[in-house]
This record gives sequence, structure tokens and C-alpha cells, in this order.
Amino acid sequence: MVKAIWNGKVIAEADRTEIVEGNHYFPSKSLRREFFQPSDTHTICPWKGKAHYYTLLVDGKENSDAAWYYPDPKPAAQKIAGNVAFGKGVRIET
Repeated sequence: MVKAIWNGKVIAEADRTEIVEGNHYFPSKSLRREFFQPSDTHTICPWKGKAHYYTLLVDGKENSDAAWYYPDPKPAAQKIAGNVAFGKGVRIET
């Protein structure tokens, strides 16, 4: 199992992730949704497309824009469509 952990809680857990540019992209069904809040932040990747973000909220602590996903990626990144990756202190255990 691959786990994403922040603030002492497992926020996502999956049998398998897609690894792109060193980031584990978790299937959306593997997220513990109670820890995720939509963000208004968006960025553009030249080959993946427009990224959308989530802010994590765990036990009263907030980690703004710590998770991102591509709901409609460009053709070269289709394998990560809708999957979620993490940064900003989120620990990945494999």
C-alpha cells in the first residue's frame, strides 16, 4: 500500500499510484475526503494542462494547496486524469 500522511493522519491510501515527475498520483477514490477542501488556485503545466488544488484540513491544521490534480489533462498525461498528488510536507510511504 502507498500512503499519503499529513499531520499524523493517513489522508490517502492506494494499492497502486501513477508516478509522474517523482510525484505519486493517487486515484481519487483513495482519498479520505473529510480532509480535503477545494481551493480556488490553478496552475498551468505545459505538458499536463491546468491543475486544480485542494487545501488539507486535519485536526484543525490547514495546509493550503497541498494537493493537486488534473481533471482534464493533455493527451500526454491522460494516465493521471483525476488522480491526486501531494506536496508541502505531505509524506508518502511506499
